[in-house]
Amino acid sequence: MTEPNTLERLLEEAWVEAEVFALRPDYRAVLLAVDGLIPGPSDATSEALLQEAEAATARALADRPVDQLPHVAAWREAYRAFGAKPQRTRNSLEALTRRAASGLPRVNRLTDLYNAVSVLHQIPLGGEDLAGYRGAPRLVRATGAEAFDTVAGGEPVVEHPEAGEVVWCDEAGVTCRRWNWRQGRRTALTEDTTTALFILDALAPMTDEALHAAAEDLATRLADLGPDVRSARRLLTAGDRHTPGDPS
Repeated sequence: MTEPNTLERLLEEAWVEAEVFALRPDYRAVLLAVDGLIPGPSDATSEALLQEAEAATARALADRPVDQLPHVAAWREAYRAFGAKPQRTRNSLEALTRRAASGLPRVNRLTDLYNAVSVLHQIPLGGEDLAGYRGAPRLVRATGAEAFDTVAGGEPVVEHPEAGEVVWCDEAGVTCRRWNWRQGRRTALTEDTTTALFILDALAPMTDEALHAAAEDLATRLADLGPDVRSARRLLTAGDRHTPGDPS
């Protein structure tokens, strides 16, 4: 269990670089920090939720391909704006939605839960283990020098994002590349995770109401993962004027 107010302080110090909002002024993110989670493997509850998400995806794709789903299409356009090719590097929402047809991954009950919520609400949703974090999260356009701890060919490697790429990072390096494409190894959720950060990314046409509904659904479900679960959340928008070093 973290110290009181640690979650709130972490979120207060989070920020999005102005250059990211210049790229997409309609971008919004809800950060949800959670403590007191009881980790464990996939179970009957997570299995039922994944099956619900798979069924919802089948209905959504009954009359259109994945890339024509409104929020998927918006993220494809955002990827193109910073030079990524969405056909080769798919945003996390599109990747999960495509996998749902043959079955979403079964990882552990925490990962299963947020993957299912992502698909059900059609929103990119990342989960990070706060035990691996160094400082507060921030979303920036990379210089290309930042370190990204990942796996290639089954072996741990350190890669670097492309200059101008949109990345989530902390003081130690990149935690997620290409906005919401691939998360790093250092902060990955595991079956031992007890405190986590979830990032819900939204672009138009997703409304603020839909974004907050997804965050509330996630928070409610996470609350069932332990009797002492507590959480804090923050909405980041282009209206924020917070910059690094500000106390607010």
